[in-house]
This record gives sequence, C-alpha cells and structure tokens, in this order.
Amino acid sequence: MSKTPPPTLESAIEIDGLPEPRRYGGMNWLGVWTLYLREVRRFWKVGMQTVAAPVVTTLLYMMVFVVAMQGARPTVQGVSFSEFVAPGLIMMAILNNAFANASSSLIQAKIMGTATDFLTPPLSPLELAIGFGAGAATRGVVVGLITALCVAPFANLAFQQIWAIAYFGFIASLMMGLLGVLAGLWSEKFDHLAAVQNFIVMPMTFLSGTFYLVGNLPEPFATASHFNPMFYLIDGFRFGFIGASEGMIATGMIVSALFTLLLAALTWWVFRKGWRLKS
Repeated sequence: MSKTPPPTLESAIEIDGLPEPRRYGGMNWLGVWTLYLREVRRFWKVGMQTVAAPVVTTLLYMMVFVVAMQGARPTVQGVSFSEFVAPGLIMMAILNNAFANASSSLIQAKIMGTATDFLTPPLSPLELAIGFGAGAATRGVVVGLITALCVAPFANLAFQQIWAIAYFGFIASLMMGLLGVLAGLWSEKFDHLAAVQNFIVMPMTFLSGTFYLVGNLPEPFATASHFNPMFYLIDGFRFGFIGASEGMIATGMIVSALFTLLLAALTWWVFRKGWRLKS
C-alpha cells in the first residue's frame, strides 16, 4: 500500500478552511490605492503647514529677489529677472515638498512604531514604493500648481511649452518623492533626516541654477553643475515658461528619467530587504 504523503503547509491551510497566503503574481491595486490615499490625506489634513506655508515662503523669495532688486538686474535669457527666477522658485517648492512628504512619513512611522500599519497588510515591496512615491509626488504637484497660481501675477508668467512644464514638474515630484523614501528609511532619528535636507537636498537645489545661469559660474563649477540632476529639472521646467534653456532639453529628459528609474529600483530593493525598517 502506498503511503499518503504528509500534508504540506499550503494543503494544511486549505484543510482548516483558512484563506491561502497571498501570492505575489499580480498587483494589489486596492492596497496601493489605500496607501496612496493615506499619504495624500496625511499632508492635506495639515494643509496650512504642508501647502500654504511653502507658497508663502516662495512669495517671500519673490519679494526679496525681485521687488527689493527691482531695476537693478538686467534681463536674463531675453526675459526680466522676475520671469527668469519664478520657474526656479516654483520648482524648488516642488522638490522640497515632494521630498519632505515621504521622508517625514517614514521617519515618523519608525519612531512612533506605526510602521506595522503598512508592513502588516499584503503589500509587496513594489507596491510600497508606488504608494509612498505617488503620495509624495502628489504633494509636490499640488504645491507646484498653487505656487504657480500665486506667483503668476507678480512675474507675468507665460506658458510657452506646456508639455515641458508638465513633464519636468511630474518627474521632479516623483524623483524627490523616491529620494525622500530612501532618506526616511535610512534615517534613524530626525537629526539624520535634517542632515540629508541641509547638506544634500538644499545645496543641490540652490546650486542648480535656481537664481542664476550656471554658465556664469567659474570653472570647474560650471561644468560640475551639469552633473547635478536638479539642474536639468529646473532648466527644463524654466524652458516651459520662457522658451529658452542652458542645456539640451532632450538630455535633461533622459537624465531625469534614468535617475528616477535608478531611485525607483533602489527604493524597491530597500523595501524588499527591509533595511532599517523590519530590523
């Protein structure tokens, strides 16, 4: 007589009438949507801090760099200084807020012990990356739109290449959202996150042509600026408004897309390993 093989774990679960563990053959779109809504509602609930405050900060920059220096600056790339600097300020608001959304969400979850809220549900590493990245990108886009509407009356903005504004605005939000995810996972306390913000994100933003043409910098800084991915984001975004750019727009699109894909792959890998999240 042939012996019946012992039941496997899967068959034992079926015998007990319990549902099988999730198989990661497809996407859990409901779970991704729920995580995305969690991230969006999180920043929208405190909109005065996460949306209104960046707009006020940008308007203060406009006052300092445009009103206080009115008539003292020559035209830049054929437009007034206010038209030149406004797209850079809008992009800076997009970059900072997309980064802040994901990084603050993860560091707070780790410190307060609420990371189980998104680790316990059946969400794969890819789904976690999509949920957090899309939520951060949404905050960046929302802040960028509101900032542009508030700045437009003071800078006489023209929308010459809508596709460039849309592409670079979205890719910048997604890129910095993914970078914020990595920073939040790496940081073990708020001081670590502040170090990333102050010593990496802020210098890269300010030294990427937000307030000036990088071609006016002395060497080797002018050449080094072209290795800063944020230069291509700001340059391409400004091109959408004024129709002029320092670099090649096609190069900027390729560089920004490749850098975003690299960050996405790294984010997926970190979630898969559970580095500084499950340990």
